[in-house]
Amino acid sequence: MSEEHIQFFEDQTIRTAWDEEQEEWYFSVVDVMGVLTEQKDARGASTYWAVTKKRLKEEGANKLLTNCKQLKMTARDGKRRLTDVANVEQLLRIIQSIPSKKAEPFKLWLAQVGRERIEETIDPELTIDRALEEYSKLGYDAEWINQRLQTIRARKELTDAWQSHGVKEGKEYAILTDEITKAWSGMSTRQYKNLKGLKKENLRDNMSTLELALNMLAEATTTELTNVKNPQGLEENQEVAREGGRVAGNARLEIEASTGTSVITSKNARQLQSTVIGMIEEIATSVETSKGEGQ
Repeated sequence: MSEEHIQFFEDQTIRTAWDEEQEEWYFSVVDVMGVLTEQKDARGASTYWAVTKKRLKEEGANKLLTNCKQLKMTARDGKRRLTDVANVEQLLRIIQSIPSKKAEPFKLWLAQVGRERIEETIDPELTIDRALEEYSKLGYDAEWINQRLQTIRARKELTDAWQSHGVKEGKEYAILTDEITKAWSGMSTRQYKNLKGLKKENLRDNMSTLELALNMLAEATTTELTNVKNPQGLEENQEVAREGGRVAGNARLEIEASTGTSVITSKNARQLQSTVIGMIEEIATSVETSKGEGQ
């Protein structure tokens, strides 16, 4: 577990902790209770959570919801004490049980997410349409968005191939993804994220167009090799994943030899977008200057 962090909600503090291995945020349930129910002090928030947890247990709530993980966090008196923490999924479910006006936006958001998920199950094309819309809102340019949507398709084809070749979803997918990433980029997925200053964020959403292209080449090649070589189980698929990643890794080395610059960049999405915007502004300024000189 990484060091403790402090988050702010309407100028009130909520203690959090980041689990680097699980890539999961944990939030102090007592702090969230205090903010959403407007308790005067920590004791009131603690009492409210104790009552809520007891009620949830009596109502037969899932044990994962009521048996929260405990972490040592710094209290107001400076001492570190064990306190109940919840991940995002647990927290949203707990918030649903709170009769608070501040909790209502969270409930509405959950209802919207649930509705959209049902719609996407009926019509999978909606998933792509919504992804396109969201990336556009975030400021990505059309070329990057097109490349990103292609990587989503390539990834789906790869996981389908893994599933049909005896690979278990979840941890084993992550292991194979790590093998591919190391083979083409020279870094593990975690190291790559650390380079870009990422925590929970999606690595692909923070790649440049060229990084995305090479990552897609690695995954598409691994899919083709998997279908041709027919590996079974994790161990055999690991070797194929390394081979697929090496193909893209060799392409990366050729590109870097030709350009004299590294394909891998430490810039994340925000920084990459700022660079593009800066270039556009420079070009616009140059054009305006030229027009002025022509006049």
